[in-house]
Amino acid sequence: MPHVERLPVAVPLSPDIEFRPGRGLPYRARVRRTDPHTRERSSLSRSHPTHDDAQEWLDALAAQAVRGIDPATSQQTLAEYGNTNMRLALRGLEPKTTDPYLSGWKLRVTPALGHLPLTQITHGAVDRCVYAWIADGEGKSTVKNTLAVLVRVMDQALRDGLVEVNPARIRGWQWQYQQAEDELDDPRALALRRWTALRRLAGALVARSYGDFAGWGDVVVFTACTAARIGETSGVRVKDIDPVNWIWTVRRQTTPSPGGLADKRTKGKMARRVPLIEEVRPMVAARLLAVGHDPEARLFTGPKGGRITTAVLRDATHWDEVVVSLGYEHLRRHSLRHTGLTWMADAGVPLHVLRLIAGHGSLLTTQRYLHPDLQALARAGRSLSAPLSAAPALSPALAHSLRAL
Repeated sequence: MPHVERLPVAVPLSPDIEFRPGRGLPYRARVRRTDPHTRERSSLSRSHPTHDDAQEWLDALAAQAVRGIDPATSQQTLAEYGNTNMRLALRGLEPKTTDPYLSGWKLRVTPALGHLPLTQITHGAVDRCVYAWIADGEGKSTVKNTLAVLVRVMDQALRDGLVEVNPARIRGWQWQYQQAEDELDDPRALALRRWTALRRLAGALVARSYGDFAGWGDVVVFTACTAARIGETSGVRVKDIDPVNWIWTVRRQTTPSPGGLADKRTKGKMARRVPLIEEVRPMVAARLLAVGHDPEARLFTGPKGGRITTAVLRDATHWDEVVVSLGYEHLRRHSLRHTGLTWMADAGVPLHVLRLIAGHGSLLTTQRYLHPDLQALARAGRSLSAPLSAAPALSPALAHSLRAL
């Protein structure tokens, strides 16, 4: 049977507002309507804190009903609308394009924004999600594909008359990746210089958090002193800590996934061992005692026992405001990792050991943490060796004699 599209019909609504004292949201707004095609009656209601809020909600539904938009449709969540209309939103695309789009929808858009009503998706909400994905280490193409599918879904909502503008059309987010590339060129420039600066930052973040939760400061100090990622700090468990030799075996990281947060393997896909310096040992020991003997217990959690991500830390501590007030405008959560690696390099940790601690795949990445003077000397040595590459190398006997001196 061929599809027959029914034109929108302006259907009158029967609105009313009921006051229910003693409730947190005492004003319940409700609309009733009769479907002009099926003659079925339906209703939709929502509670509000004030009478004006309830009336504003009713007025918005009435305005949409005049254009033939069903109130139930206008109140759909982003996930409901997108899942229902995805085929239409992605029309004209090749399968090789739709696959990464659908992956972005499932893995990032739905967990972050899917629960919100379609009409409440704002430019600001999309902005924050994009920056959170970047902070969590998602690649530029991944974020681009994720944003593209959201743009297409919201474009369809725009054509359906459910929204007046497309809030997913944002600009400037690519700049974050330029900053990340700058970090790779000179990660030392983004590190805190002294222990006192780290303690000051941790204290300020705790002071700005709800209830002055000391755990946020512990996360910051531990992450910097171990040159870890926030997700790796979130993933550490009791069994990963060796309190005799004070070694942390990094085995997992906590990252966003469909349905919430999940633990997965480290970025390098392999475990690595990191020394726990004396400055953090008392704090780690106290946490081991606090969580008990359960080897699976997490060492670091939020104030309600939840798992931590870089976005959670940022929002809970008002990170962006705090670092500006302290004069660290450049500082991001990943800068804690830069801080630890810079301190270790300056302390004389051998390059090959520093690479193992960092979990870097390439030695060139680790070399960027060396002091610039040392890097210049190393480059000078390599430059001198280049034109002399045809010269005979030291004999094994001579090399042995030199090592014996």
